[in-house]
Amino acid sequence: MVEELEATFDAFEADGDVGAVVVTGAGSAFCAGADLSHLGSSQREGLRRIYEGFLRVARCPLPTLAAVNGAAVGAGMNLALACDVRLAARRARFDTRFLALGLHPGGGHTWMFRRIAGPQSTAAAVLFGEVLDGAEAERCGLVWRCVDDDALLATAHELAGRAAAAPRDLVVRTKATIGAMAGVATHAEAVDAELEPQLWSLAQPAFAERLAALQARIRSR
Repeated sequence: MVEELEATFDAFEADGDVGAVVVTGAGSAFCAGADLSHLGSSQREGLRRIYEGFLRVARCPLPTLAAVNGAAVGAGMNLALACDVRLAARRARFDTRFLALGLHPGGGHTWMFRRIAGPQSTAAAVLFGEVLDGAEAERCGLVWRCVDDDALLATAHELAGRAAAAPRDLVVRTKATIGAMAGVATHAEAVDAELEPQLWSLAQPAFAERLAALQARIRSR
């Protein structure tokens, strides 16, 4: 499955018609996690190979959205955390489960969780074994929105469609800027960091075309 994820994301990135990616599970679960019986002779390398499935998603320059339709367990939860935005069905279940298995979290699980939802939510889930449904995940900020089960994919596709409707190069650069802001300390530094990519966007044909279309709509009112 790791190899399939890698190949799929390679294909998405090579296809100029793909503007955003929705990651979801088939059936009733999002992802049940890793099968640790297949680590091989080197446990270190075996774990890193498992990590590569969700790390490949995390490295994708396109916008990624996890539509969590059911249980997301252990490394399966890492797959959701690796996406830019998470939507959850009400029946979703976010279950770290590492400590219950006698296993230390891995793959950057605690870093991603804490960065998204804060230290208290991370401790409640990882240390105290709290399993979060969709509504609880929304309440603590782990997901952007919780929606009815039957509305999950439609909502995910609607959000992804908005990102895909913008110029692809612009979206990729903007996602990179958002990521780079983690290392920016002041507003003044942020202004400088955004200046060059904004100047680049002003020179793109898409900006002139969209500005002209907006002006035409305003004049026609």
